[in-house]
Amino acid sequence: MTQPTRPDDPPAPPPASEPGAAEFATRDPGDAAFWNERFERGVTPWEFAGVPDAFRAFVAHHPRCAVLIPGCGSAYEAAALAQAGWPVRAIDFAAQAVAAAKAQLGAQHGSVVEQADFFAYEPPFAVQWVYERAFLCALPPARRADYAARMAALLPPGGLLAGFFYVGATPKGPPFGIDRAELDALLAPHFELIDELPVADSLPVFGGRERWLTWRRR
Repeated sequence: MTQPTRPDDPPAPPPASEPGAAEFATRDPGDAAFWNERFERGVTPWEFAGVPDAFRAFVAHHPRCAVLIPGCGSAYEAAALAQAGWPVRAIDFAAQAVAAAKAQLGAQHGSVVEQADFFAYEPPFAVQWVYERAFLCALPPARRADYAARMAALLPPGGLLAGFFYVGATPKGPPFGIDRAELDALLAPHFELIDELPVADSLPVFGGRERWLTWRRR
């Protein structure tokens, strides 16, 4: 793996906006009902509806291992891993997200998706890679310390927390952007940053501020 670089953070985008936000009944992203309502109505601007390039490149250059995908949404990446024979579990606490994922994976691989709370979930295998895909930025900022602690508990020394991080604080969310210094302070006690790459195919909702970061458990 390459040594990490520390490029300047990209400029802040305009505040995130949600189509028809005023029409939604649930405004608390810490509540599964928030996400269920948006999946039910098809307002899911964070859904890539495919497999991002950086994910494909990472998988191509790493040996097969057990993967956990929290906040999986429609779980396109889980489908790709399962089809390639990787042990994978994709979880989401929103029933509608799980239903979408199971429909997308079909009968052959639908069993890799579970409805579960990441902070209490016990995977059926020893996790070696947690794939971060719009999960941290979906959490209320008050849960960031819980996120770091749970990641550290799930991964053994040498295990990887790798994926897309939405860098740069935002005035509101989701997505809740995180200042780069805060992200480093959050994860550095348990993880070492070993790789950082730009992301060329970000969705508009992420404003071109995603970075692919690979953190290794100390």
